[in-house]
Amino acid sequence: MSELGVGRPTKRRAGSAVGGLPVADSRPVLDGDAVLGSRCTVCRYPTAQQNLPWCPVCYSTTEAARFPCTGTTWSSTVVAIPVGTHRPPFGLAYVDLDDGPRILVHLAEPAVLELGTRVEITGTDDGDLVATAEGQR
Repeated sequence: MSELGVGRPTKRRAGSAVGGLPVADSRPVLDGDAVLGSRCTVCRYPTAQQNLPWCPVCYSTTEAARFPCTGTTWSSTVVAIPVGTHRPPFGLAYVDLDDGPRILVHLAEPAVLELGTRVEITGTDDGDLVATAEGQR
């Protein structure tokens, strides 16, 4: 039996719920009308992770940042297999936030969007950001 007690091997690390160390949740966080993150104080590189000790590009210090909930698609797909609690079909997209980082979002409707389609983050689903494309709102 595996460490997680599900009877099959897993690559997932045990979290505090099963007696292991806490595992950080690296998903972007929505706070009202903004996505929380960090921005480098020198090169201005944006990331969707909060409280980074240094910039991943130039290793300078970072500061807290709030990014708009709008952006354009860089890539998208429709997933046809179950993943975690998500049942197919469901859409995923990488979105370049306006003046912000590129983040992964779930799409409100399962569809492959054209590159550059304008989207808006409209909420969350079980901790994942959910975006709606213009014309679907």
